[in-house]
Amino acid sequence: MTWRVGGVNTSAGGIISIQKLILIFRNESYTFSKVHISRGTETAFLMPSLELGIEIGKEGCTVKDQLEVFLAVSHRISDLRHAKEEMSSKLLRGRTSRTIGAFALRAAKPTAPHQNVIGIGIDEKYVSGAPSGILAIKFLVRSKLPEGVLPKRDILPKTVGGLPTDIEEVGIILPAARGKSRGRGLHSASMPNPRARWRPAQPGSSIGFREPSDSFQMAGTFGALVQDSTGNLFILSNNHVLAYENGIEADGETRRDALPAGAAIFQPGLLDGGRPRHDRIAKLSKWIDLRADRSDNKADAAIAVVDDPNQVSKPVLFIGPIQGVTDATRDMTVHKFGRTTSYTAGRVSSVEFDVSVPYEVGEVIFQDQIAVRGLDGRSFSDSGDSGSAIMERATNEMVGLLFAGATGANLTFANHIRDVLSLLKVKLA
Repeated sequence: MTWRVGGVNTSAGGIISIQKLILIFRNESYTFSKVHISRGTETAFLMPSLELGIEIGKEGCTVKDQLEVFLAVSHRISDLRHAKEEMSSKLLRGRTSRTIGAFALRAAKPTAPHQNVIGIGIDEKYVSGAPSGILAIKFLVRSKLPEGVLPKRDILPKTVGGLPTDIEEVGIILPAARGKSRGRGLHSASMPNPRARWRPAQPGSSIGFREPSDSFQMAGTFGALVQDSTGNLFILSNNHVLAYENGIEADGETRRDALPAGAAIFQPGLLDGGRPRHDRIAKLSKWIDLRADRSDNKADAAIAVVDDPNQVSKPVLFIGPIQGVTDATRDMTVHKFGRTTSYTAGRVSSVEFDVSVPYEVGEVIFQDQIAVRGLDGRSFSDSGDSGSAIMERATNEMVGLLFAGATGANLTFANHIRDVLSLLKVKLA
């Protein structure tokens, strides 16, 4: 196949990936998905028409003519990554961390990009509220305002290095272990109750710590069973589910050690009726510090050593055993079972979002996170689902550890499971 875009011959060298190609010729349309085409080194730009020779799919049926074409084109991923890194360094990583709580953030409505942008990644561009098939640099903002009311200096660019951008209003991205429930997953009489007391305790069920002053009760989700090199069994979940957001503040020196190693972990969590004297199943063992002084955080994760291996079980509630690990990829269909929304399914829309999340230590910036959107417009997660194992639906291989969600959009974030296991020096049990 040979084609020309804006006079640039794209038939030699390199690769360009077309997610969706619709050809309209003599009132008949032909749709092609995920086509990979050899191309030149120069950037190809979106054009309303082009000269194209393409085999439609039936032997001997070749069309070569002036066609009216609408392209949804995925630019070279290396170019998009470079542009994403440039904007993330400028708008996310370069700013001073703010030690400010989630409710203070919710009350403010800044317009300056360094305050308003809370996520930057590579994701599908939306046009008139519908997915376009075009991969773009995606800006996640707390509040999206008309350009006419913004100072010129505060308007985000429509392109970066010739690559398209997109802006999505998402509210705030919060750790998903506490707060009022906003949505529900799939429930039925036969669905296991994740907030119940389970013995043996299983992934997908309610879990949590006891706040030292008893000023509040909380609950998150038991993610998976893991083991270290000596065979010791641990419960895997988030730092903010098991370790109460232990980490380092923005000054790089002040430590927050809200819970010490050895702190009791309960199933169910105390918010769901767990009893401190009867429902302890593990002790906090290790966590990955949440660092407000760095912009390259990879995971919000912790492990708790199991009290009695006979009191825990590997299969995820309703879903079954986790079948190893794999890497998340764009458009992968995934599912999870969590404390609040139970069973939900979603689609991976990105595997490299940089996001800013407020914790007790301050604003923590995570690098290259997984983004998941719930299927059919349903929420993939809600407060209390933090720590859930996210698995590819077709294989039950684990791809991520759920840790945060947007308050104003159907958008969930997860750490790559390989990063989590590597940093904690454990493997799936």
